[in-house]
Amino acid sequence: MTGTPLRVGLVGYGLAGSVFHAPLIAATEGLALDTVVTSNPERQQQARAEFPDVRLAATPDELFARAAELDLIVVASPNKTHVPLATTALKAGLPVVVDKPVAGTAAEARELAALAEERELLLSVFQNRRWDNDFLTLRKLLNEGELGDVWRFESRFERWRPKPKGGWRESGDPAEIGGLLYDLGSHVVDQALVLFGPAASVYAETDIRRPGAETDDDTFIAITHTSGVRSHLYVSATTAQLGPRFRVLGSLAGYVKYGLDPQEAALRDGQRPGPGWGTEDESLWGRVGSGESPVTGGGRAEPTLPGDYPAYYAAVAKALLEGAPNPVTAREAAAALDVLEAARRSAREKVTVTL
Repeated sequence: MTGTPLRVGLVGYGLAGSVFHAPLIAATEGLALDTVVTSNPERQQQARAEFPDVRLAATPDELFARAAELDLIVVASPNKTHVPLATTALKAGLPVVVDKPVAGTAAEARELAALAEERELLLSVFQNRRWDNDFLTLRKLLNEGELGDVWRFESRFERWRPKPKGGWRESGDPAEIGGLLYDLGSHVVDQALVLFGPAASVYAETDIRRPGAETDDDTFIAITHTSGVRSHLYVSATTAQLGPRFRVLGSLAGYVKYGLDPQEAALRDGQRPGPGWGTEDESLWGRVGSGESPVTGGGRAEPTLPGDYPAYYAAVAKALLEGAPNPVTAREAAAALDVLEAARRSAREKVTVTL
């Protein structure tokens, strides 16, 4: 890519904006972080310290007032603001990246998608876990037929946080779109649909376990895919002993992988993409085999491919500059929201929901 980079306006400089979006945008050829929107003075100072040339705006209105000076808007603000901010950006003629979940309902996601299509603008959803190291490795194994026909996919995104941290992500107000079902659930459901196709039915259990918690902090989702694969997905803040991140069982072999992709921890520590990015130690590799537990040495070690979050924004830049495909469409995100809405209904009514 050559020429003047696309100017990016980033709305929000909390966890999502400062840890994920800003560093990845700044590291992407063809993109330039132009403006950060935050009203918090400490976050303004942080943004200026980390990106000395960045412009600051206190409100989204200030940003949209000079929409003509920008080429892309990234929405990394609280979930309840995603739809209104993305709508404003699209109506201003600007392509948009929205953090997950793109909306509170599948219907809202499809309305946004229709608006983007009508305006012929890119609308992409930041589903960064498609570029996790274990996910990329599992896709490779599936493409090579190493596991045979997959029968069951187990995916866990578990944490041990016995005391609530507070904030909008743990708010019981439905307007905040908080809780683990929509937070971590957005990741594990998206991964399951990408790997094994559309959902035919959904069953779920959601619980509020911790004293003082206001919304779900321990959730299980079971998806029966139209392909016949069954996905069992766990998201929890109350897991005292963490299970494997993936346990995938097929007709020829299984794949078991422990531990989280290292990219988030690296970004939190201030590291930036470069040589060796996304790699993990050999001791953390998963195992492929049959008939014996990986804990007792069963199977063979499977080298974990490097994680590659930078690939997402590289694909966004290529889509805008060269007309390449959108890396994650809003309609794909809407399909995941169909599952999340079905899961919420299933848990509430204690039924299996057919899609």
